[in-house]
Amino acid sequence: MGLGISPSLLMLVAFFWLPWLSDVGAQSTGSARALDALLQDYAYQAFKALNKPKTGIPYDGVVPPNLTGIGISALRLRSGSLRSRGVTMYKEFEIPTGVVVTPYVERLIFVYQNLGNLSSVYYPIPGYAYLAPVLGLLPYDASNLSATNLPELHINASEKPISIKFQGVSSVPAGSVAKCVWFDLDGLPNFSNAVSGNICSTAQQGHFGIVVESNAPPPAGATPSPPPSVVPRGEKGGTSKVWIIVGSVVGGLALLVLLAFLVLWLRKYKRRKKMQQMEKAAEVGEALRMTSVGNTKAPAAMVTRTQPIIENEYMP
Repeated sequence: MGLGISPSLLMLVAFFWLPWLSDVGAQSTGSARALDALLQDYAYQAFKALNKPKTGIPYDGVVPPNLTGIGISALRLRSGSLRSRGVTMYKEFEIPTGVVVTPYVERLIFVYQNLGNLSSVYYPIPGYAYLAPVLGLLPYDASNLSATNLPELHINASEKPISIKFQGVSSVPAGSVAKCVWFDLDGLPNFSNAVSGNICSTAQQGHFGIVVESNAPPPAGATPSPPPSVVPRGEKGGTSKVWIIVGSVVGGLALLVLLAFLVLWLRKYKRRKKMQQMEKAAEVGEALRMTSVGNTKAPAAMVTRTQPIIENEYMP
């Protein structure tokens, strides 16, 4: 037998527990994007720790212990100055004149990333090996140094490309060719030829590296290492949050079943109340004959025709 639950009731239950399900799906993907958000937060801390941070001066940040090996820095600039003057050298990045920022902001901050030995963990490329750590250059709005989870701004080098001079590049194996790889904000790799073995170029923001093709099989029994857990600053581990999500989903399903039984009980109660009222009316008035209506017996009045009256009986 169907439960007969109204669509509005289903929508009410879905309103409570579907957001939790979408949060579970979001946590299962995009670890690199979560890392970007976390590093943006810690890079901004380098400015907040200073009384009067200067524009045009890079400040190095400090990452949490579970991300040891990653280097970050922050450089605040005026959009107009960036376009007219560029940046001679910001870590490994040489930013020329003519770089346009969209959407326009008065000040922006370039967050620099050096993923070190975690490069292949967050940006794995099957069939390729890194010759240098992955470097990131991401621009953000600098109007609020306490802001977190900021969306990246878009930059475009309209005149000359941005040059990236990698340091400590490993030697290229015999018979291999070094290639530049650029990861867009969706994590998709794009390959191009390297200049002089350790220099790459780009026209926009993202993550960059130098790789060579690698067909060597992994060691026996080796399994890829999962990315370190990215926990926002000031929050506990994700285990308790997973249990909260699971409990909320189970609670939502239990609420759905409970409301379904409540609807059924209310229907039966109304039907029983109506029958009691009809029986009480039958006892107070004249006796009514019972008749069957489907599977239920109900009282029915006897059919009586009105007696005919002759019109001339009242004539004088």
